[in-house]
Amino acid sequence: MQLGVIDIGGTFVKYAAVDEEGSFLFHGSVPTEAAQGGEALVAKVQRLCDELMGKVQLDGISISSAGQIDNVNGQVVFATDTLPGYTGTELAQRISAHTGLPACVENDVNCTALGEYWKGAARGTRDFLCVTIGTGIGGALFLNGELYTGSHFSAGEIGHINLYPNGKPCTCGQSGCYEQYASSLALQRRVIEQFGEGWELKAYFEQVKAGNREAVQLFEHWLDDLTTGLQTLVHLLNPELIVIGGGISAQGDFLQQAVLSSLENKIMPNHRQSLQIKMAEHDNKSNLLGAAKNFLDKSGME
Repeated sequence: MQLGVIDIGGTFVKYAAVDEEGSFLFHGSVPTEAAQGGEALVAKVQRLCDELMGKVQLDGISISSAGQIDNVNGQVVFATDTLPGYTGTELAQRISAHTGLPACVENDVNCTALGEYWKGAARGTRDFLCVTIGTGIGGALFLNGELYTGSHFSAGEIGHINLYPNGKPCTCGQSGCYEQYASSLALQRRVIEQFGEGWELKAYFEQVKAGNREAVQLFEHWLDDLTTGLQTLVHLLNPELIVIGGGISAQGDFLQQAVLSSLENKIMPNHRQSLQIKMAEHDNKSNLLGAAKNFLDKSGME
């Protein structure tokens, strides 16, 4: 079986052809251009499907998407203003009608968790939390070896935990949300405020690792916000593992050790006892792998 897999994020739309073993036949990405709205985004996904079908004979299309996703009907239940006009989109139906192939859709962070459970950092782990840190903060929860999506497909919206009541306004319409302080975007904004325009996170982290005092102080402030949110989740869920995904996972062992050290000082002994922190093994390809796994599960192939 060969699948076209597409990951719709706030910044990029990634796409690939993947076989049933999780091997990539090829992959690419294009800018999301989210400000153009939901209709333009659907048209872009349709064009990518055409490109995929022009290169590989496909058996289906599986999509990983930002937003709250009805994974039974393939509909976008809710999306923040990061993707304007996307709420209510009948994505699976429209892609299936366009391609003539079966299509399914799942939330992007749920796909990250599925991908890492299938082929990555969470292999063999039955109870874990997946946290993606990027434009926002997303979450997915595995309980007893199964993805938990909640009563209305909306579990795992950890980016909208309230960290600072009456704090910074959020795209969800509330204020003080976790992702406004602990996302990669929030860190990037802090870096620009302190060091000026032109500073990318990669260069900033090099300064942190080199011991630059101002850079380290800013990092410790951001890390404290990040692990305060994780503290709440660990006390609530008692996972054996937290998998950190998103672009920031490229910081690898450095970030892993910093998060674990900070978090261990904030959680109760029994929660600390066996908790592991791991970076997603497949970086930004986790979502594409998870989309493939979702399709295989639904078609009874796995």
